[in-house]
Parts: sequence; C-alpha cells; structure tokens
Amino acid sequence: MKQIQFENRYRSVWNGLEAQLEQLEAIRVGRQKALPLDQFVTDYRQLCHQLALARERGYSLELQQYLNNLVLRAHRQLYRYNPSLADRIGDFFGRSFPQAVRRQWRWHMISALSFVLSIALAWTLVHQQPDMVYTVLDESSLADIEMMYQPDEDGGSDIHADRDGSDDVLMFGYYIKNNIGIAFRTFAGGLLLGVGAILVMLFNGSFFGAIAGHLINVGGDEPFFTFVIAHGAPELTAIVLAGGAGLRLGWAIIAPGAYTRLNALRLAAKDSLPTMYGVFALLLLAAFIEAFWSPRDFEPVVKYSVGAACWGLLYLYLLFGGRHGTGKG
Repeated sequence: MKQIQFENRYRSVWNGLEAQLEQLEAIRVGRQKALPLDQFVTDYRQLCHQLALARERGYSLELQQYLNNLVLRAHRQLYRYNPSLADRIGDFFGRSFPQAVRRQWRWHMISALSFVLSIALAWTLVHQQPDMVYTVLDESSLADIEMMYQPDEDGGSDIHADRDGSDDVLMFGYYIKNNIGIAFRTFAGGLLLGVGAILVMLFNGSFFGAIAGHLINVGGDEPFFTFVIAHGAPELTAIVLAGGAGLRLGWAIIAPGAYTRLNALRLAAKDSLPTMYGVFALLLLAAFIEAFWSPRDFEPVVKYSVGAACWGLLYLYLLFGGRHGTGKG
C-alpha cells in the first residue's frame, strides 16, 4: 500500500483520536471524566499497529514522527487515567460486552444456527419416533428426567417442593460449575479449527431437543418448560456466545491473513475475551435464576411471563447496549 493510500485510509481515525487527546490533556489530573475505556484502548492498539506498519514499509520520517507522538500522547493519557473498579465493571457491562458480541455477530450466528437446527432436528425425530431418544440418552438418565418432570395431579411437578434454602445454595454452586465447564469446553473446542465448538453446539442442541421432544410425548412438557424458560435465556445464550467465540479462534488458525497463525490466534483470543467474560457473567446469572427462581411453584402464566421478560430484556441489551454516544457497535 502506498503512503498516500495509507494516510487516506486512517487520517480520519488519527484526527478523531487527536481531538480526543486534546480534550483529555486540557483536564487536570484527578478531574477527568470517565473515558470510553474499551474504545480508547482499541484505538490505541490500532495506532501502535499503524506506527509499526509505517516503519516496516519505510514511509516518510514525518509520518512516522507524527504517529509516534500520537502514540506517546495516547499512552500518557491511558496510564494517567485510573478508573475505579466500579467504573470498570460498569463500562464493561454498559459498553464493552454488548459491543464485543455485535463485533463477532457472524460467528455467533453460525453457532446459534448449529444449536437451533440440532434442537429442531432432535425434537422432530423424537416426537415422531419416540425410540430415537435412546440415541442421545440411556434408559437410566431418561428415567431420572421423567421422574423430575412427571406432572402431578394438578398438572405441575413437585420434584422441587421439598427443597429448602440450603439446597438452593448447593444447587447454585453446582449450576455454576456445570455451566461454566460447558462454556469453557465450547470455547476451547474452537482451537480444533472450529470443529470442536460446532460439535459441542450440535451435541448440546441434540440433547436439549431430544429431552424436550420426549417430555412432550410423555406429558411432562409444562413442568419442563416452566422450569427452564427463565434461566434458559442467559444460559443458552451464553453457550451460543461461547461457541461463537470458539469459532473465532478456529478461523484465526484457518485464515490468519497477514499474520502468523500464532499471532492471529493471540489477536483473536484478545478480541474474544470480553465476550467470554460476559459469558461467565451470564452463566452466573443463569445459575442464580435456576437455583432460586425456577424451582418456585407459581402459575404457568407467571413463569412464562417472567421467562419472556428474561429473553426480551437480554436481547434488547445485546442488540442496543453500548450504542449511545459511540457511533459504533
């Protein structure tokens, strides 16, 4: 790429960062307003990369000096600003996480399609041919599931009726361990050229679809769906996002572009970290809902209404969170 093309491509970014730095430099230390930290760090890293490219390609010393000064100024402002832990957490959930999800939306879409299509296929097969459920679950596991969601005389299920507060706390810990283990395996599976992540999504989707189809066949659909609908929103979404992040890793290995495969993998892992932090937070929320809300005995309309609210609010957040005042994401 010629220097004039390089400058034309990135000049608007440099000008925007320079204007922001001028505002920050005019504010005394200790009186700075909260930085849009995630975007500032991203711009700073890109600027460092652009300076390295300018040096490698032998662009003019004037351009190299300009970019070097800009890097130094951005570096000083970045380490001058010391946000509190609360500010960092607020910035992450208010901006960084939903923006990271939208930035990798293509990988999450592939992950979601794998999951949803496997659910639909297993559900349909088991619903039409009940014996197909044994290709996913053994007889012992299936008997346990039937007992758990066996409807009582009122059409509900009393499997959780004898749980007390200590049981809820124990189950909360169990759900955290189980769900985060699944998410980590899904993410790490992406290292197998993305195939591992896809296989985990297909397996989990088939498992869920087979259970749902079987419980519909035996009349346990209402106890099952009223139990899973609320915590299913953060839990299933988190698993899908972990799958998408894993696919991002796999693609970095398959198509590293101008980087070595190792460097491409490192960049992909850094890009995926905000998503995975958010995944763990969603799984923590899912475990809390599953332990303390899902077992409660309320009318189905209440459980379905709360579940619908969980799904709706979560996706409004992921679609629109962090858009205000950024012009990006």
